[in-house]
Amino acid sequence: MKISTSLRLSSLILLIMFSLSGCGGGGASSTMENRSTTTGQELLDLDKAHKQGIITQKEYDQKKKEIMKRK
Repeated sequence: MKISTSLRLSSLILLIMFSLSGCGGGGASSTMENRSTTTGQELLDLDKAHKQGIITQKEYDQKKKEIMKRK
């Protein structure tokens, strides 16, 4: 079976795009933070964990302070 030149070229372009998609992002020196939740949702989740006894009052207070600093 013969693959057309345009199909080969398209496949090559896609392969290059996927290979490079991770380049230039993140790392320990990155200053941007990717978050998928809002500050409000984080606080609600934190409160829920505290009320369920999953975290202590001290852990709750520390984490809440961290979340509010990022705001």
